[in-house]
Amino acid sequence: AIKSFNGAFGVNVPRSRFLPVKTTSDLLLVMSNLYVLEGGSLSVSPLRSFPSVPLIKLGNHFKKVKDFLSRFTSIPDLLELDHLTVSGDVFFGKGVVLKGTVIIIADYGNLINIPPGSILENKIVSGNLRILDH
Repeated sequence: AIKSFNGAFGVNVPRSRFLPVKTTSDLLLVMSNLYVLEGGSLSVSPLRSFPSVPLIKLGNHFKKVKDFLSRFTSIPDLLELDHLTVSGDVFFGKGVVLKGTVIIIADYGNLINIPPGSILENKIVSGNLRILDH
């Protein structure tokens, strides 16, 4: 396709600079504190204690960007996350921290609200969960 454009040329960049965002799982990563913007490019935060990026699997409720954005009051802290799986009708409050392996599965027809300020480390959350302020 490049030959279809006059004067076009390719640029070879290292794999470390290639950061595709094809799914909302990818979008969650780049919107989080896991990456920092330096000199116009994203790089892994120096605060991340290990070099690999977390594996994130978001279910169908997060598939469209509009739905994805509506489920986060703010993007969770992912600096110490290894693996995240979210399935079902799940919402995240402000200031949530995810560490280690976190699996959140809302049963069909049920809702899980992760409360503001929650710290989930190596946890499985399933069923339904609502914590209401009064």
